[in-house]
Amino acid sequence: MIKGLHHNAYRCRDSEETRAFYEDFLGLPLSGALVINETKSGRQTKVLHTFFGLDDGSFLAFFEAPDMPFEFKPQHDFDLHIALEVTQDALRTMLARGKAAGIETRGVSDHRFIDSIYFRDPNGYVIELTAKRPGHDEAMDPDHNRARDIVREWTAERATAA
Repeated sequence: MIKGLHHNAYRCRDSEETRAFYEDFLGLPLSGALVINETKSGRQTKVLHTFFGLDDGSFLAFFEAPDMPFEFKPQHDFDLHIALEVTQDALRTMLARGKAAGIETRGVSDHRFIDSIYFRDPNGYVIELTAKRPGHDEAMDPDHNRARDIVREWTAERATAA
């Protein structure tokens, strides 16, 4: 049975640049790093795998793999973003901190059940900091939010439009 998220992993251009953003700016401690010299298929490589700790015991992880092509590009929020939970006070503090640091910073966005701000990390990924609002748990409870009905209606509408 799945117990929870251990880590999500993404590619990075430069491990030190990535460390500076996630550890120095966001405050996520560098919790682990390992050099991978051989893949499970036996191919020789040289990859650095880093892990940044979250308060719940999970991690954001990155691979710097200079010998493997990868297209780094600014991601659109709808294509890929990493959302991390903070308090309302931390949200306001980080908004000001991002602007003061000259980091691409957007928000505050009111999503009714959460408030969010957005940064772009050095690799082009959108990082969302999100703070719960009153009513969050009910809004995310499928017994109250009609999630299955909404998906079913969306799917039916798309089928008739095709």
